[in-house]
Amino acid sequence: MATYEKRKAGWQARVRKGGINKTATFRTKAEAQAWATAIENDLSSGRAGLAPNRTFGELLKRYAEEVSPSKRGGRWEQLRIALFIREYTSLCDTKLSNFNTETVAAWRDDRLKDVSELSVIREWAILQNACSVAVKEWRWLSHNPMLSVKKPSAPAARNRRPTDDETERLLLATGYDYNSPPDTMMARVGAAWLFAIETGMRAGEICNITLEHAHLSDRIIHLPKTKNGHARDVPLSKEALRIFEQVMKATEGSEYVFAIKAATLDAMFRKAKARALIEDLHFHDSRREALTRLSKKVDVMTLAKISGHRDLRILQNTYYAPKMSEYVHLLD
Repeated sequence: MATYEKRKAGWQARVRKGGINKTATFRTKAEAQAWATAIENDLSSGRAGLAPNRTFGELLKRYAEEVSPSKRGGRWEQLRIALFIREYTSLCDTKLSNFNTETVAAWRDDRLKDVSELSVIREWAILQNACSVAVKEWRWLSHNPMLSVKKPSAPAARNRRPTDDETERLLLATGYDYNSPPDTMMARVGAAWLFAIETGMRAGEICNITLEHAHLSDRIIHLPKTKNGHARDVPLSKEALRIFEQVMKATEGSEYVFAIKAATLDAMFRKAKARALIEDLHFHDSRREALTRLSKKVDVMTLAKISGHRDLRILQNTYYAPKMSEYVHLLD
C-alpha cells in the first residue's frame, strides 16, 4: 500500500509490503504516484530489490571488487570506497530496503560540513555509479535514489597560473640546475615541473614515461595510456627536449625516465612549495600554464590533440587562462 506526504522538498511516496519499506521524494505528486505504482508492480512480481536485507556498505564492497578493477583509476576508486566505508558507518550500515533520497540528502549535507563541493561531487560519481550497477545488473535496488537528490554545484573553474618568479623559487627549492643532470629525486621534481610547463603533460604521465615512449629524433613522446583511456602523441619543444635528455643522463638504467612515482612527486612538490613560501599552487597548474602558452602557437584543434581533450569546453573553461594584459596590443 502506497502513502503520499507533501513535504518542503516535494512529494514523498512510501511503499510498504512484505517487510520491505521504500521511500522516495519527487517534485510532483504525479511523479511520486508513478514511482509507487512501479515499485508495487515490481514487488508483486518479485523484481524489486532482490537484496532488501543487504546494506549499502555491502553494495559498495561488491562494486569495488567486481567493477572498479576494470576501470582506469580503479585502484584509487577501491581505496576511496574502503575509506568511505570506514568513515560513514551509519550510511553504509543502512539496509537497502531503507536506502532512499532522504538518506542520500542527509549524507550530502553532513559531508559538505567537512569537505569542499568538488570532493563531494567526486564521491557522488562513485556512489551514483555503484547504485546504477546495483539497479541494472544486480537487481539489488529497484531504482537509484541518487538521481532524485540535488548534487552539489561545481565550484568555479580554477584559473591559477604560476609566475616566472614562483617557478624560479621552486627550482631553487628543489636544487634543480639548468646545467647539470638532476641526480637527486628532489631535483627531478624541478625538472618535471619545467617539463610539464613545456608539454602540458600530467604528473602521472610524466612519471610513467619509458625510453620506449620517447621518439627523440621526431621530438615526440608517445603516451599509450592516458587519463581518458586514449593514446596520444606529445610534441617536444627544444626546451622540453633539453630537459628530457638532461634527465636521461641522471637516470640511465632506470625503467622510467624520471625515476619517480606520481605519489612521491606530489609529496615532494608540496615540500618544495613550502620551502619556496608559495601558496595555493598545485603541480597540475603547470598544465594550465602550458596550454595557455601553447594556445598562442597552435590552433585550438591541435591544442586539443596535444592535451588529449575531447571536450573543448573543458579545455576552454578549465585549462585556458589568458591574461588579458597580454592581448591589449592586438587591439591597436
